[in-house]
Amino acid sequence: MEDALRPVIVICASVLITLAIGWATDRLLHKAAERNHDSPLWELLRRARIPYQLVLCTALLRGSYDQTKVLERHQAGIARTLTLVLIGSAAWLVIRIAAAVVETTYRRYARVHQDAARVRRVRTQVELIMRVVSAIVIVVAIASMLLTFPAMRAAGASLLASAGILGIVAGVAAQSTLSNMFAGLQIAFGDMVRIGDTVVVDGEWGTVDEITLTFLTVRTWDERRITMPVSYFTSKPFENWSRGTPQMTGTVFWHLDHSAPVEAMREKLRDILRECPAWDGRSYSLVVTDSTPSTLQVRALMTAKDSADIWTVRVAVREQMITWLVREHPYALPRVNTAAAVLPPHHLPSLDGTSLRKDHAHPRTGRP
Repeated sequence: MEDALRPVIVICASVLITLAIGWATDRLLHKAAERNHDSPLWELLRRARIPYQLVLCTALLRGSYDQTKVLERHQAGIARTLTLVLIGSAAWLVIRIAAAVVETTYRRYARVHQDAARVRRVRTQVELIMRVVSAIVIVVAIASMLLTFPAMRAAGASLLASAGILGIVAGVAAQSTLSNMFAGLQIAFGDMVRIGDTVVVDGEWGTVDEITLTFLTVRTWDERRITMPVSYFTSKPFENWSRGTPQMTGTVFWHLDHSAPVEAMREKLRDILRECPAWDGRSYSLVVTDSTPSTLQVRALMTAKDSADIWTVRVAVREQMITWLVREHPYALPRVNTAAAVLPPHHLPSLDGTSLRKDHAHPRTGRP
């Protein structure tokens, strides 16, 4: 009877102790979060209660399993399984704790600093640091799991002996991957591009949505996702509209007839911008930038506080100016001229249809 109850008592005691310690720890973290409203650390740490309880329960079972006297023939296998679960749950707990600490540091930094560009840069660095920390913890955990097997420990000497050759082979085989990883670190700490930046890549306008050690994702204005290796941003030129100040200058072009009322268009542009909330009021202008035998090229220039507002200003100016020209000055719109050419005043038509100049001699008489 005692042999039958011993494993039940050990397992139930381990589970009850785990639940009690987990509940007590969660209550302490909850009270700490209520006392420190400015710090999200304690609330974030509460998200690690599942791996925390798993570590406690596995550790208790691993330490007391020898006392259960259950499945003694498989004792080594069960003990190794519990060890593997303990290592995995411990790695999970470490990642959750590290994520809570890093996220708390970032939120505190974002609350103190008002510079949006600097906050985005720190956010990018935090994301990549967490990925590196998670990768290191996972690699260490997997290595620790493998070392629990005697065969892996016996092979350790030979693996270390061939580490140099394997390193060279791996470096050559993973050259592109390693270059992307170093490029990702360069982007994170070189402040080239950050999460939330507005960029133009290969003619596509969008916002940086995600940055990892190997690839970068740009979300376009039409909700598409463009994924490219981070090495692209360290080897090719691209536009970053968010670097420096977010203020931007936009242009709108029209091709109009030579009779277009340019001065009236300047006044209309001023009225349109005054009624447009997206215009920041810094400057505007309207000039003739080019001419062709049939049209004039008119350029309007306006400013806004960021890329989103400059787009709004440009479409508003383009639409309202065309509407105004159609309604008030339709003659200013470009058209195909099919009328006969108007002769200069000093040319007079002759009876036979040829033109004569007053100051030139007649071809027959020689007189003017």
